[in-house]
Amino acid sequence: MNYSFEYIDIILLAMIAGFIFLRLRGILGKRTGFNEKLSRNFKQEFQKEAIKKNLKNQTFDDSAKLEFLNGAKEAYEMIVTSFAKGDKNILKPLLNKEIYQNFSEAIDNRKKENIKSELTFVGVKSAKIKNFEKKDNIYTFTVDFVSEIITCKKDKNNKVIEGNPDIIKTVNDIWKFSKNMWSNNPNWYLVETQA
Repeated sequence: MNYSFEYIDIILLAMIAGFIFLRLRGILGKRTGFNEKLSRNFKQEFQKEAIKKNLKNQTFDDSAKLEFLNGAKEAYEMIVTSFAKGDKNILKPLLNKEIYQNFSEAIDNRKKENIKSELTFVGVKSAKIKNFEKKDNIYTFTVDFVSEIITCKKDKNNKVIEGNPDIIKTVNDIWKFSKNMWSNNPNWYLVETQA
């Protein structure tokens, strides 16, 4: 007799738990896995449209400038560190053909001469847009970077032949980034460097 009451208790508790679960699901909704992707895509499309709108009007408000500069700083660090490592796969989608060819040849020459490039990227001290040009659908930004790095080159015997592995060096670079704004490719390409 006691067993039947236990089964009834278990059944009642399961029914109450099921009812609570269904009520919570109805109130909170069901996560499908697409929510994050959808919001990220929406945000990217919104940002892309905002930049296009600003550039069409030859204006570039503070938030759009900040967003562009944040991306430019990330690209700068990625390009500088990848070049030092000799990682052409990371460099290729960030550079136009001419700059990629120059960087690729420099990496190959280092390998031939058994020169090892070491670099520690400390950080970007400042990044400022110096110039903006619009020619048809091609938009070009010139950015003045001031960064801090620790860099040196070593020969095959691990002897330092250039730079200093113990000193932080301040580097000034002026880079041009360009993009066809009507292209489906979201990348800005590095098209010119000046030291």
